Amino acid sequence: MLSLLKIKNIALIANLEIEFSLGLNLLTGETGSGKSIIVDSLGALTGERISTDIIKSGESTAQIEGLFNISPTVELLEIFDESGVEIDDNQSEIIVRRELSLAGKNRIFVNNQSVTQGFLRKIGTFLVDIHGQGEQSTLFNQATHLEILDEYAKHQSLRDVTAEKFREFATVENELKDLQSDDAQKLQLLDILRFQVKEIEVAQLNLNEDDELDEEKRRLNNSEKVSLLSDESYDMLYENEAATITTLEKVVRRITELSEFEKSFADYVEGLNNAQATLEDLAIAVRTFRGKLEFSPERLEEIESRLAEISRLKRKYGGTIESVLQHFNESQLRLSGIEDSSLREEELRKKLAKIRFEYLEVARKLHEARTKAAKKFEKNVEENLKAVSLEKARFEVKIDFEENNDKSFTAKGFDNIEFYFSANIGEAVKPIAKVASGGETSRLMLILNTTTKLAVDGKTVVFDEIDAGIGGRVAEAVGLKLKELSKNQQVLCVTHQPQVASLADEHFQISKEMTKDRTNVSVKILDSTERIEEIARMLAGEKITDSARNHAKEMIGAHR
Repeated sequence: MLSLLKIKNIALIANLEIEFSLGLNLLTGETGSGKSIIVDSLGALTGERISTDIIKSGESTAQIEGLFNISPTVELLEIFDESGVEIDDNQSEIIVRRELSLAGKNRIFVNNQSVTQGFLRKIGTFLVDIHGQGEQSTLFNQATHLEILDEYAKHQSLRDVTAEKFREFATVENELKDLQSDDAQKLQLLDILRFQVKEIEVAQLNLNEDDELDEEKRRLNNSEKVSLLSDESYDMLYENEAATITTLEKVVRRITELSEFEKSFADYVEGLNNAQATLEDLAIAVRTFRGKLEFSPERLEEIESRLAEISRLKRKYGGTIESVLQHFNESQLRLSGIEDSSLREEELRKKLAKIRFEYLEVARKLHEARTKAAKKFEKNVEENLKAVSLEKARFEVKIDFEENNDKSFTAKGFDNIEFYFSANIGEAVKPIAKVASGGETSRLMLILNTTTKLAVDGKTVVFDEIDAGIGGRVAEAVGLKLKELSKNQQVLCVTHQPQVASLADEHFQISKEMTKDRTNVSVKILDSTERIEEIARMLAGEKITDSARNHAKEMIGAHR
């Protein structure tokens, strides 16, 4: 339940603090006094969007904070765990705070831990349910009827399994459709891929082949100079009278002999021997290289032709031999996929048939559970409608389905659900949007909410002028229904009906105070005397009479 609500610098509110209690908490005040600001602020604590435009004029920051007493459920603890937000299994309080700033630094905290708006929306459903007068229009939206029935019947586990099977069905169905799409385009692609694979396969490319060929081409184009360099190098190393190797041999002998007389030269002998061995290896390599050298115009032409072919393939398939070979491998895979598509299509057909059977199996169970729950729901709603002066009202849940039509399959099953209603005896039930008046819709909305949510423990339910459009005996009946609901969970209700206000466990008066240049909203918890005055005002208007006060006393006393 909501224990404490703090609002700072929101709209007309400078600083407001309200402590709520168990039972029925009523908020009253003249039109425009700021009651809706309080409800909107509470909505912000459940994850609803809120704009910085709501920051009080002249201020740069604003804050909304709520203290909720909870009994953590497994589902709530899982949300905290999945989001990495810490909470004790035995924790009995959650503090939610939203901070707004004109500078754009809007932040959300849960127990002083920074969280996202998405996380707040998830846990908000465990803290507060807000139902406003505008929500009545959602009752005319047939899509909400299925959700209301499922919430009443607690079908979530069946819904989850059905949704999972539907996702599997849709995935395979889409893959099969893609496989079957545009056969002409598929055949054209098949021809292209076959040509490209054959073209690259015939070329028999090797990685780095172009670099090796370029080097050989450069050598052939400079064969005369290379030959001369090779001859001169070998001659200088080995052949002429002053050959480097011959000279070095002499030096080695001299230094070896010298080291016998001066030991410091012995350190150079090993290096000289190594140098001599290296030069001899070099001479042999040069001689061997020169022996293989020959200028071949035919080989040069062959190389240039090969390089031209490689260059053409590189331009066509990505710029490098590596990219050409990668395209070859990918094309082979695509070619295999298309050539095997008939086999794959047959596999997908079998898989789709299997998943379709599994989907229908769980969807039928969900349908049967809904059909069974609908009868009980109809009876409960009609019984509860009597309590709000709709004794003759009839309420029916119409369930249409097409289990043999794949187009009717959804993640929520194949049922099409719509609520039908008749407020008067002798009138046939019709879709709610066609027959319910404003006052009847308010009461029906209240009954649907109380019927589906009566068993929820620890959650605060907010009704924002849901009793609009009614009065007198009907308003009293609605108030008694709210009172009944408040025995199981905390109820906050904004009302203009004195009959409803007289039933409050805690009565808060919202008022707007105007000074010379400022307007501010304040809240006051009323004592017994002040309650009489407020209800008398609601009965009589601006001029409160003794008769109105006496009537207010009687109304309050009648429900003690």
